[in-house]
Amino acid sequence: MAGERLRVLVADDHPMFRSGLRTTLTAMQDVEVVGEAATGLQAVALARQLRPDLVVMDLHMPELDGIQATRRILDHDPTVAVLVLTMLEDDDSVFAALQAGARGYLLKGADHDDITRAVQAVAQGEAIFGPAVAARVLAYFAAARPPTPSPVLAELTDREREVLELLAAGHPNAAIAQQLFLSPKTVRNYISSIFAKLQVASRGEAIVRAREQGLGGATH
Repeated sequence: MAGERLRVLVADDHPMFRSGLRTTLTAMQDVEVVGEAATGLQAVALARQLRPDLVVMDLHMPELDGIQATRRILDHDPTVAVLVLTMLEDDDSVFAALQAGARGYLLKGADHDDITRAVQAVAQGEAIFGPAVAARVLAYFAAARPPTPSPVLAELTDREREVLELLAAGHPNAAIAQQLFLSPKTVRNYISSIFAKLQVASRGEAIVRAREQGLGGATH
């Protein structure tokens, strides 16, 4: 996104919240709010029409919930980044959003700085969670069952497994490239190959799949 404005679509059924979020986003450098949706179906339609770089998505919306809207948006265009911003903090909502392809998950009540950092991180391909959500994710994986062998992971090359390990640990592409002494373009190519082999459409899905198999638990 260097040198380009980040085009953002806001999806939330509360007009006052959308207005406040628009104010926060437009105050950011190189961010443009290109549209607002009040329902899940509107979010899907506007995402197809406006082709935003990022959608800030509430989960509890009329006509179509945010999880289904996220899935439909990414089925049509997997390059769109989705950042969930919601009141829902139960495990089912968090992991359903990740499985649908969301790259980040924040709770409403996050301050402007948290939202700004999350938008910037997700736009750059990172996965990001608010503190309360991160605690739930870590607790889930700490209590996870011992990984079972995966024939899908067996299809990965040694280098792809190294990339996936770092991806699952939350490292952005630039950090992966630096640690493995690869070019950013090569890392992107590896990640595309990993997505294809794991049959996932987003970093969030890849992280969930990898961590189910015990990858990404160690710090680097």
